[in-house]
Amino acid sequence: MEDLIVERSENGIVTLTLNRPKVKNAVAGHMWEELRRIFQEVTQCDTDRVLVITGAGGDFCTGADLSGDVAGTERHFLDAMHPVSAAALALHDLSKPTIAKVSGAAVGAGMNLALGCDLIVADESARFSQVFARRGLSVDFGGSWLLPRLVGLHKAKELALFGEILSAAEAEKMGLVNRVVAEGELDGFVADWASRLAAGPPLTLQMTKRLLSGGLSLSLYESLQWEAVVQSVNFASKDTREGIAAFLQKRPPVFQGR
Repeated sequence: MEDLIVERSENGIVTLTLNRPKVKNAVAGHMWEELRRIFQEVTQCDTDRVLVITGAGGDFCTGADLSGDVAGTERHFLDAMHPVSAAALALHDLSKPTIAKVSGAAVGAGMNLALGCDLIVADESARFSQVFARRGLSVDFGGSWLLPRLVGLHKAKELALFGEILSAAEAEKMGLVNRVVAEGELDGFVADWASRLAAGPPLTLQMTKRLLSGGLSLSLYESLQWEAVVQSVNFASKDTREGIAAFLQKRPPVFQGR
């Protein structure tokens, strides 16, 4: 699709670019289902190691396109929200590491698209906002679940109720962003992180991601039980044997995902 560009590199890095720069990459109704499909495809593709999500033309994403028919169809608005929620869930369920590469505006569902990724790298031009209330809307694309877990309940309510714009530096201070880099350095920084993740042990990274995300809703006892199960899977894998051998032989490991 012209609105969504998917590029794959030889080392397993998938780059998904929202390509509607004239409307700051606002998501049209038909794009939600395609986003869900892409997220599930990356999960299922054995050669895909990392997903980078970004926007064309200097902005990340300004959320849903409200310039036309909001629903995009003649269905009830509740039905029209199902593809939005399905896309958010598919991103959450995506087994590979994900990086949001953010410049310019990341607001509304666009901010929550970034927050739904495992890592966020922004340049100094980035600005974030839970703008929903200023449009007469409530939070969506998982923001009601993500925000309290990232910044705490009271700060989440402040962000959602006022919808004020955060600079990249403010978002980093709040813990919403992993790194803020100078304009012009964003591509290189994200390429380095993505390459390092792509060269890592795929199964280990996927299971580590699941442990950390799932641990938010588990007791310490349950988390320890899952850690033991996952670690036993690691020790049975060729990648773990390769990692240990490379350490002992003082050489870089070569992981194959087995």
